[in-house]
Amino acid sequence: MQDLLLLIHRIPYPPNKGDKIRSYHLLKHLARDYRVHLATFVDDADDWQHVPAVEALCASSHFAPLDPLRARVRSLGALVKNRSLSLDYYQDAGMARWVDQAVATHKIDRVMVFSSPMAQYADKLGDARRVIDFCDVDSDKWRQYAEKKSPPMSWLYRHEARQLLRYERQVASQYDASLFVSAPEAELFRKLAPESVARIGHFSNGVDTEYFSPEHAFASPYAAGERALVFTGAMDYWPNVDAVQWFCDEVFPALRAQDPALAFYIVGSRPNAQVQALGALPGVTVTGTVPDVRPYIRHGCVAVAPLRIARGIQNKVLEAMAMATPTVVSPQALEGIDAAPGSELAVADGAPAWIETVGALLARQHEQNASMGRAARARVEQHYSWPSNLACIEERLECT
Repeated sequence: MQDLLLLIHRIPYPPNKGDKIRSYHLLKHLARDYRVHLATFVDDADDWQHVPAVEALCASSHFAPLDPLRARVRSLGALVKNRSLSLDYYQDAGMARWVDQAVATHKIDRVMVFSSPMAQYADKLGDARRVIDFCDVDSDKWRQYAEKKSPPMSWLYRHEARQLLRYERQVASQYDASLFVSAPEAELFRKLAPESVARIGHFSNGVDTEYFSPEHAFASPYAAGERALVFTGAMDYWPNVDAVQWFCDEVFPALRAQDPALAFYIVGSRPNAQVQALGALPGVTVTGTVPDVRPYIRHGCVAVAPLRIARGIQNKVLEAMAMATPTVVSPQALEGIDAAPGSELAVADGAPAWIETVGALLARQHEQNASMGRAARARVEQHYSWPSNLACIEERLECT
């Protein structure tokens, strides 16, 4: 069994944590065929509880604490150095030393990088076979942020978009393979990095359909008589924050005027101040971290994903589909997901369409929505299996 260095920017959770699910399944998959030496950051005090589960999958591991506030302040130095802020945010001398020691001790010649800022720790490993999972084209996400913000934040985000794209292209030109979360994401990067076209590919996310299954018996987390719309996701992530703010401002009041029993639940960890403030609105509940998101999805009348900024594949959409819950998404949230609008989920663009589409689902007969839910789950079972989607990784790591 070969040794492999795996570099991940944030500790991969066990499978019931949606925002880390891709990196967790990547680690789990690699651990079957390699002795994995993992280096990763822990940026949330609650995440330390997951260290034992992650350690158990590794031959050796290094967990570096990262304070987000200090890291943000430190990263501002990249402005004068004309570097990506993301690189300086994840810069850590202790991690660099651990990587050097692991490579020397285990004679590692296979490297898997998850997320572009972690590639800096493999800069000296040009003789190894290196594969990077960019997941999304993060530089384009920063470009989208800049378009939505006013100065000075728009200037900062444009700087990051330019500098991170420069680094992404540099990494892609040096690595044996660069992977993304969907075909559209890979195609976008081919246009941005034409010099690396031949080595750019993708593998889709998956869903643990035994875990995310409507067959589990869950007690409803909602009050008696409450009809809930549900949004799930990490609530310190700006695209999610923007989505729920927009939904609360432009869509939910009109829906609640039609049905006073309607509630909107924002379910996810680390809600920032803007999200917490939404909990004061009539009918809106902000849960913060919950032990299990599945009861909220399963007993919700409709799962919503009104993202206006999105990159890659939205796990929240796949998980709702796997739970057979009727799901409404924006065109941005649908990108990269192979599903049939109308029969497996619904798509809405703009507030009037959202009000009409969600309202129509709420007014339909139960069997019509159940039929959509069954079709959605069948789609996930067919196309979003982690083992089959991850099969390309060994090919990229071992191809000569």
